Amino acid sequence: MKTNMYINNEKFLAGMTMKDGAAPELNNMALHVCEDPDAVLENRKKLAEDLGFELEDFVCANQTHSASFHKVTFADKGLGAEQVETAIAETDALYTYEPNILLTSFSADCVPVVFYHQKTGLIGAVHSGWQGTVKEITLKLFEHLKQEEGCEPAEFHVQIGAALSQEKFEVDEDVYLKFKALGYADEFIYFNETTGKYHIDNQLTVKKQCELAGIPSGQIAIDRTCTFVSPDGFSYRQDRKSGRHMSFIAKKANE
Repeated sequence: MKTNMYINNEKFLAGMTMKDGAAPELNNMALHVCEDPDAVLENRKKLAEDLGFELEDFVCANQTHSASFHKVTFADKGLGAEQVETAIAETDALYTYEPNILLTSFSADCVPVVFYHQKTGLIGAVHSGWQGTVKEITLKLFEHLKQEEGCEPAEFHVQIGAALSQEKFEVDEDVYLKFKALGYADEFIYFNETTGKYHIDNQLTVKKQCELAGIPSGQIAIDRTCTFVSPDGFSYRQDRKSGRHMSFIAKKANE
């Protein structure tokens, strides 16, 4: 199974599944966009097996391009793992202190973010499409974690996953104005006079939001794989019936 492994140390495990021609439905991980739910469940079970987890350890959200987040407890274990109906409703970010729970995020061009907090052991997963970015879901979540959970920002380590590149993310003026209104995204935007389109780097805008939350730049990594260009990428912009990547993170249980 094709997976970009981002973190695998003594405490944390994180990565992102990629398109795979040898897997059912090209390794689609999303029950909300699939031809055969059993194929998706087969892919999820294979991932769980590869990572040393069970399917029941997954926690999934019903993503709606919101700025809403949910604190996952042990009681949430398994939500959305086998049925889309049980996924946590209208939520685009999850975080938890619990070990052996695999937090997930689904994307096909949108920016996935996974992170951990070294001192407290808190982990999280964010889905930030352009709508989530202009709603500042990542910044709002980190501000919440600082204020409500007492997390020191210098202790966060962030991985931004594969997403649509700036070259391929072309938008009209309405979307451009939403990014410009943020006040800090101008350097991540250019205008193509030939096409009359604006090109936005959503990954670097999300990175900037992490930095604005106080996270050191050196602790923010980015996978610059373009989901549109790469043969390993699912791209909604390229194919409206595209499958989805799953980004994931878990805290390992103490031995």
